[in-house]
Amino acid sequence: MRIRDLLTGLCLLIPLFTHAQQANVNLDYNPQKNTENLTPFSAPLNSPDVRDDRTVVFRLRAPSASSVRLVSGAIQTALGSNGQSLNFSKGEDGIWTLSIGPLRADMYAYHLNVDGVQMADPNNTCAAFTAMPPYSELIVHGDGPAYYDARKVPHGAVTRHVYHSAVTQGERDLYVYTPPDFDRTKTYPVLYLVGGSGELPSNWIYDGRANFIMDNLLADKKAVPMVIVIPNNQVVHRNHPRHVDLTFKIFEDELRQSVIPLVEKEYPVRRDPKGRALSGLSMGGRHTMFVGFNSLDLFASFGVLSAGDVDAEKTLSAFLNDPDINRKVDYLFVGQGTTEAAGRMGERCVALHNALTKHNVQHEYFVGGDSAHDWSTWRHLLYYRFLPNLWRQN
Repeated sequence: MRIRDLLTGLCLLIPLFTHAQQANVNLDYNPQKNTENLTPFSAPLNSPDVRDDRTVVFRLRAPSASSVRLVSGAIQTALGSNGQSLNFSKGEDGIWTLSIGPLRADMYAYHLNVDGVQMADPNNTCAAFTAMPPYSELIVHGDGPAYYDARKVPHGAVTRHVYHSAVTQGERDLYVYTPPDFDRTKTYPVLYLVGGSGELPSNWIYDGRANFIMDNLLADKKAVPMVIVIPNNQVVHRNHPRHVDLTFKIFEDELRQSVIPLVEKEYPVRRDPKGRALSGLSMGGRHTMFVGFNSLDLFASFGVLSAGDVDAEKTLSAFLNDPDINRKVDYLFVGQGTTEAAGRMGERCVALHNALTKHNVQHEYFVGGDSAHDWSTWRHLLYYRFLPNLWRQN
């Protein structure tokens, strides 16, 4: 009787340790796999439902709707030219469904469009919040944790700092990643990593997975231990008519007067250009160019991700024609996604690469990641090229 009771108790405990879809119990690599047929908490349906063959089923209860469509440039890119429709089909029960795939294992941002209204998926607990309206995340799992997932390795810490900025005249925030076994008696090189239009500092953590990427690289001894600072480079309303004219000078002032002084007061980081790097994606890549290249007294390493300038010969003339530029710059990385490079968006990056080549500015140019102007590309560039090569020269 006692053995039977023990076995019964163990059987009752087993469900507690299985992974329910979007249960948010652990930092699972497969949070949208349906293992218990449970709906996410407070959601009416189980969606998205990601299968082991990497096909996906979306569901939405909307009996009064006349049309439902999935909106996602990242998913469309991944599907390629296979002609799959992203229109949902309505059932007699008022539930709309869409089956797509297989997709490669990755994270994909998407919206739903219901009768012309764009919204986040009301059944999906994996959502991203930016300086734009929120969107949902589709997480297609592979056979195990990916390079951007939380693996069983030592983890660094992410600290949020809220501070007053005299530049923007308000309270702002930044995030700081410190590596595992962070030692305040040591001095670390420091990377200032910024986002794109409409991104907040937290997006490099939740969408970019920069902290998990760095944890995994360090565990595999593929990168140099460093402090990563993620400031907010939204310093002018993105729809301001003079955004381009104003943003670069204001962000440079914010770095010099607010961000770098705070970091160097709170953390044991290097204070010389050779110990500082600046990198960013899209708009942040342009900040890297037009602020970083103009601040060689602060930075000696740069990562320009999915950015550039078709008029680089003119706009970057001082940098390109500096006779000592290869002595001042330790590492300059320029990269973009495979699909992105083939389109109009990639022309800016190619123009920058060509200008650097013409003026014999030493740099690394890389195209990879099988994606476009999205987080899949930026995670790939960070993990496979930029972080592993940063400070390897010193």
